[in-house]
Amino acid sequence: MQFRASEIAAAVNGRLVGDDVEISGVGIDSRSVQAGQLFVPIVAARDGHEFVSSAQSAGAAAYLSSEGSLPHVALPAITVTDTAAALADLGAAARDRLPDRVVGVTGSVGKTSTKDLLAGALATTFRATASEKSFNNELGLPLTLANAPADTEAVVVEMGARGIGHIDLLCSIARPTVGVVTRVEGVHLELFGDIDAVARAKGELVESLPVDGLAVLNADDERVAAMAERTDAGVLTFGLGSTADVRASDVVLDDELRASFRLHTPWGDADIALGARGEHQVPNALAAVAAAGWLGVPVDRMADGLRGASLSGLRMDLVTSPAGVLVLNDAYNANPTSMAAALRSLAVLDAGRRVAVLGTMGELGAGSAAAHLSVAEQARDLGVEVIAVDAPDYGESARHVPDVDSAVAALADLEAGDAVLVKASRAAALERVAQALLG
Repeated sequence: MQFRASEIAAAVNGRLVGDDVEISGVGIDSRSVQAGQLFVPIVAARDGHEFVSSAQSAGAAAYLSSEGSLPHVALPAITVTDTAAALADLGAAARDRLPDRVVGVTGSVGKTSTKDLLAGALATTFRATASEKSFNNELGLPLTLANAPADTEAVVVEMGARGIGHIDLLCSIARPTVGVVTRVEGVHLELFGDIDAVARAKGELVESLPVDGLAVLNADDERVAAMAERTDAGVLTFGLGSTADVRASDVVLDDELRASFRLHTPWGDADIALGARGEHQVPNALAAVAAAGWLGVPVDRMADGLRGASLSGLRMDLVTSPAGVLVLNDAYNANPTSMAAALRSLAVLDAGRRVAVLGTMGELGAGSAAAHLSVAEQARDLGVEVIAVDAPDYGESARHVPDVDSAVAALADLEAGDAVLVKASRAAALERVAQALLG
């Protein structure tokens, strides 16, 4: 999206110091800032103002600066009280230039995959843009809006929450007209306290919707379905049950874990073959269909979009190693629900031995130890061996190793035709195990 520096200064209540240059897009990381962009230095563990000169070298056209922190560089600056707050204001200004096809997606699990699938479906009919990776917080969401091309016709923004009020803030910036809630699960309980608080937070999305908007709710999740009472917008439900407005029947998986099914919608039925792996992607696809169908995407086009949609990285990537071992890399993040889904996927692979290399699931609160033991028990029941990496809570049935190198060494006796799942919360960075196996 194109701005004049003076337009940005007005939008963020800042003061322009220097030339009124043309700006194309926004970046907050000096290592990836593009020529012509506005660099926004964020003050966190490191003060982003330290990297303004690096952003200048990369071609930044201008930068935001907290008052009193102007680095000595020959770039136009816009001084503000708080750069992060100014970025949010800039995102809201960018939203003013976008059409009203703005979809917010939230939920305890599945929101990034749903966002990706929905973007694929919308792209068959509209010029669509969507949050990169998991850009779902007060920094990532305004970046998505500010970096949307000027000719954008539909936008999908992912919305995460680490407390009550977080999604409400994101909605005040993005002003979605469609809100999708995937599931409510007991994740981030160290921050929320209990699952009902998680539901209250996720429901802030549907509360924000306009009366002529749409809430897309999971009929198979009672806490999500109950959110219909919290919105004045219209409601469409999705799910595997017969009462859902958008539902699937005859679900089958192929040899590479890709699901196909018969889709039933208010706009017609179709046969769907997903490009994404895992049976747990079916509800995510149904949510995407409900939102895209209401926005005007024909069902036959959605079939093409869902088949070709590419998911963000480290999510159910299935690759055969040079040694002939199937490596299922789902290392982006983990919670009890996604762990169970990944283990079920591993269990249906045509393989000899099945091994899950698992790390800690973070932020589960008081129930963390029990949740890890439950995952280990599910693995045992499915005939899956567990190698726990610096994660003692998986208990005695798991083989415990202290680090990634030890995990790789423990897999040395795998043979062609065996299969390995790699999964943990993001902090564990267990994708390094998959990388080592794949050479």
